[in-house]
This record gives sequence, structure tokens and C-alpha cells, in this order.
Amino acid sequence: MSRSNIAAQILDMPNAPLVLQEVQKALDAERALRQHFYDTVTEDQKAEFINGEIIVHSPVQKRHDDASGNLYILLKAFVTKHQLGYVGHEKVMIALTRNDYEPDICFFQQAQAQDFDEDQTRFPAPNLAVEVLSPGTKDKDRGVKMEDYQAHGILEYWIVDARKQEIEKYLLVDGEYELIGTFTLKQTIESTAAQGFSIPVKAVFDQAVFLETLARLLN
Repeated sequence: MSRSNIAAQILDMPNAPLVLQEVQKALDAERALRQHFYDTVTEDQKAEFINGEIIVHSPVQKRHDDASGNLYILLKAFVTKHQLGYVGHEKVMIALTRNDYEPDICFFQQAQAQDFDEDQTRFPAPNLAVEVLSPGTKDKDRGVKMEDYQAHGILEYWIVDARKQEIEKYLLVDGEYELIGTFTLKQTIESTAAQGFSIPVKAVFDQAVFLETLARLLN
């Protein structure tokens, strides 16, 4: 349901002012908790603030770490070589209107990245966000995160399934994510936000193909 439809429903309610007061009271309490989150979270933690809840993530499985690491290195190498912007990994926090996320990988085009400070710890919405599914995060990756990324205009969203060894690519079209395709081991995937970045999907999951692809990107 769109925000305008929700607003219209509330305005149809005779007790709309009371409803809004309750919402504002809850948001004020949430804002205080969010500040506590900022004050207490450490760089050693992978933690997020989602809809009023502080979420500290458990250690990931090896397949998750391998896929995330391989894709990060490939994207980082390409972006650095061509001076396209900045690539963050794991603990780079993006602060959106209400929530704070630490995507597995995020890419900011140069227009944004050139203004980043070396001591910066919170970042705006990136141009590309990547989440690698895990048992504890898959519902949020396909749910609240996807909805929030869409609402904040993140152009491109990849969901990596390390167990199935495939990558879903979503692109923002008229304000909503459209599934461009689910790319499997025999296919090549190309980024829209990081123009020119094109890799075989197998490079994310197979170390030999990863090394071959990295060498090609660096040549």
C-alpha cells in the first residue's frame, strides 16, 4: 500500500488526531533508542537498527562469507581502477529516514563518494546495495530492507543466494523494484549503477573463476 493511500485512510478516521499523536509518541521513543544505538554500537559489531529494534547479527556461514568477499573484491577492483566511486563492505552503515542498515556490499557513484569524509561512519543511500541471504536475514532482505531501499531510491539491488548459487538483480523502475532476472552459474550479470561491471556469476562462487575474472578486470 502506498504512503498516500495510508494517509488517506487515516484522514478518513474520526479519531485521526489521536492516532497521529500515538504514532508520534512511538516515533519519539524510537528516535531516542536510535540515538542509544549510535552511542553504543561498536565497529566490531555488525548491527542494524530496523523499525525500532536493534539487531546484532550472528556469525555468517562460510559460503556466505566467500560469496560476499569474492563479489566485493571484484567490484572494488573494477570501481577503483576506473575511479567510479566508493565500494563498502559488511560494516558500512547507511542511515535512511528511519532505519540504519549494513548491507553486505554497497556502491556509491563518484558524485556522492567525492564528498565522503575519512572519519565518516554513517552514509546516505547508495546506488547499489547487495545482500547475501542467510537463514537469519532472508526475510528482512526480501521484506523490510527491500521496501526501504526502494522507498529511498536505491537504483539497483542484488540478492545473492549462496546456497543456490544464483543472483537476483532488481532495478528501480518508476519508483518500484522490477526483477530484471535471476542469474545462474552459466550466465553473466552486469551492473547498471556501476557501469561496465560485468562478471560471470560463477566468479562469485568458484575460486578459480574468481581469480580469472579478477585478473581480467585488472588488465
